[in-house]
Amino acid sequence: MSIFRIKPIADIIEHSERKRLTKSLGALDLVLLGIGCIIGMGIFVLTGVGAAKYAGPGIVFSFVLSGTACVFAALIYAELAAMVPVAGSAYTYTYAALGEAAAWIIGWNLILEYAVAAGAVASGWSGYVTGIFEAAGHALPYAYTHAPNWLNEPGKDGGIMNLPAILITLFVTVMLVFGTSKSAKFNMVLVIVKLCTLTLFLALAAPNIDVANWEPFLPYGWGGVATGAAIIFFAYIGFDAVSTSAEECKNPNRDLPIGLIGSLLICTVLYILVAGALTGIVSYKLLDNGEPLAFALRSIGYNFGSVLVAVGAIAGLTTVLLVLIYGQTRIFFAMARDQLLPERFAKIHPRFGTPYIMTIVTGVVVALVAGFAPLHIIAELANIGTLSAFVIVAVGVLVLRKAQPDVKRPFRCPAIWFVGLGAILSCGYLMISLPATTWERFGIWTFIGIIVYAFYGYRKSPLHKNAKKA
Repeated sequence: MSIFRIKPIADIIEHSERKRLTKSLGALDLVLLGIGCIIGMGIFVLTGVGAAKYAGPGIVFSFVLSGTACVFAALIYAELAAMVPVAGSAYTYTYAALGEAAAWIIGWNLILEYAVAAGAVASGWSGYVTGIFEAAGHALPYAYTHAPNWLNEPGKDGGIMNLPAILITLFVTVMLVFGTSKSAKFNMVLVIVKLCTLTLFLALAAPNIDVANWEPFLPYGWGGVATGAAIIFFAYIGFDAVSTSAEECKNPNRDLPIGLIGSLLICTVLYILVAGALTGIVSYKLLDNGEPLAFALRSIGYNFGSVLVAVGAIAGLTTVLLVLIYGQTRIFFAMARDQLLPERFAKIHPRFGTPYIMTIVTGVVVALVAGFAPLHIIAELANIGTLSAFVIVAVGVLVLRKAQPDVKRPFRCPAIWFVGLGAILSCGYLMISLPATTWERFGIWTFIGIIVYAFYGYRKSPLHKNAKKA
């Protein structure tokens, strides 16, 4: 059946040449792109929530567990990205390894990951901006900083729209339309700002650590550490966005592995240091709030530090939003170029060299989600969508090692069976640690994707058309 037919790597690369994105990114750009997406909502928000609700001070082990799963996945991605330096990330790799149907499901789940995560990040950005205005005595209107309460949830007052979230999303969209290199420079500046902010936090927090706050270190046991790892996995979402830039790399064979693994290792170390310092200066029980780092600094008397952290959080969330929308558009672009989505969406701007139609569509959709949707209900779906992609990609690279052992691999993942199985088992373990309601919603989303593929993608697929001719 055509849905199980793979697309040969040579054909994928040849097809991409007909409608190729501009090469403008180097290794440093990719490392900063990864840091730009990884360090954001996770470190500025979820660290506190994960400690308070799930793991206590043992949140540092949660970050180690999630980080280990991501290191396995990053090594897998690095091999595939160097082999297939084409836009589309896990979607493209799966097309080459496991066939069209599996590739569609991966692409569909990545749509869920990036769109939902981007909307959540835009809302988080709005929250920090609103807080700064309130601290300055110029509170923004409630109705225009909160999404409507569509579900009539008790105790929640709905607004008209989250206008700041909409505006920042549209601004980032315009940046991406104008060109990848300009967006990369903008990202670089903001990454430097937030790294300086985190350095300041660690410098202020380190002398004030009270080891008594680390007792008990595992108040919820190892089960809490595992659940915490599954929940805060959102903090790592986006490192795979580096692989979506494969087609725009000047030297993908060398730069993609550096970007993927380098950004992930840097961010994992930062997460562990910040989590340890945070739970060392404040009891983990007090950290369930929207600004745990700023709150912790205020609690030890550094009010000016809390303001600087808020500014850094805004910079951090902006870069995350930029990279998430960037990654979303590149996956959409690859699927449209393969005709599984309307091919007109893959049109490239003659001047800017970007998939501008897809970028605008994605930006508008994310803006609507951020401005009007109750994101706290669906944001957890981003985790399971990403983890499922990691598992399938790991299976794919093992299949390719057996099915196509002689294909040129500019970067070979070391100890492939250990790493591949490690990625499958660790990511699978995190998936089963997620709440049952997450699985239910994930199942509904996947079912919708299957319907869309059956009635559109399958019929439009070149592989299907070629099979009919044969």
